[in-house]
Amino acid sequence: MEKRGFTTFALEANWSTGLLVDRWVTTGEGDIERIMRDEFQESYRLWNTEEYLDLFRWMRRHNVEHPERRVRFMGNDLGYAGPNLFDAVTAHVGRHHPGLLPRFRELYRSSRPTGEVEAWMTGYLAKPLAERRRMSEQVNESLALLERQKPGTRAGAGADHLWAVQHARAIAQVGTEFAHDASTPEGIAAAMLYRDRTMAENTAWWQRRTGHRMVLSAHNGHVAYESLTPDRYPRTQGAFLRDLLGRGYVTIGASFGRGSFNAHDTDAPGEPLRVFTVGPQPPGSAAHTLDRVAGGPYLLDLRRTGPAARAWLAEPREVRHIGTAYPWPGTAPSVGLSGAYDGLIHFPVVTAARLR
Repeated sequence: MEKRGFTTFALEANWSTGLLVDRWVTTGEGDIERIMRDEFQESYRLWNTEEYLDLFRWMRRHNVEHPERRVRFMGNDLGYAGPNLFDAVTAHVGRHHPGLLPRFRELYRSSRPTGEVEAWMTGYLAKPLAERRRMSEQVNESLALLERQKPGTRAGAGADHLWAVQHARAIAQVGTEFAHDASTPEGIAAAMLYRDRTMAENTAWWQRRTGHRMVLSAHNGHVAYESLTPDRYPRTQGAFLRDLLGRGYVTIGASFGRGSFNAHDTDAPGEPLRVFTVGPQPPGSAAHTLDRVAGGPYLLDLRRTGPAARAWLAEPREVRHIGTAYPWPGTAPSVGLSGAYDGLIHFPVVTAARLR
């Protein structure tokens, strides 16, 4: 970020979480270790690592030393809308549209979270589908109501209105996501399609609003142009970002030969988070050949290769598909690397991040 002109680091984290981290790296307000502990829960627990803490501390130091070119953080996901979002929207309404404040409080009453993030997320999904859909209707009504309001004429009112609408939109996105029927394969696919499209739209909104050059960190299955599991993820965030940003979006996949990683254990009750270690992939897989190229990590530009490499990269080959949980049922997916990514970083050996 320091040498290549990137000024926002975006992560597959909740929009409300992103605002709290961004406030710390830009102003120092809050306690970053507590923010990470409180916000990175449930599937986002994997982000509560020493490596991300080091990154956030570097961002804060950079901003103290270079206030004229600050770097920022954003979360583009929709698994949870924190109290800070609801407070931001209702405070804006109270300042600019006080007559609407009682209505907003009423519409937000059921969806404003209390308690810990993980308990709220788990409890939300456990609610009857009809109740979740009613909650979705309420938060989407509040978004539509705010969108219809005029921003006002004082200095900065237009920008304030745009941010308030985006915060209300993030609340509505969570409600819409949880209103899908997760008990059916069709409902899960619809929820994942909505999620990937929404993450892309949030990222593009931030980029257009700030004008920043951005680094987005997310799972291979989200940032690729082609879905690795189309039955579950019909279309990817990467495909939506290419639609929204054109050549301004470049996606780089990650691959590894062997090593360790953190994931929820799907073979154990309660799916505890633990370290897994795996060996090299078999002949015929993508990683088996990529391991033979170099002894250390390397970046391969898939857009600039010779004829033989181009043909090999275009052919679908088995790839690892490890997300927040492992092992995943079914066979490993196959994909043509050059059709899925613009570039690829391959690590012959990886080690698990240090959970905090």
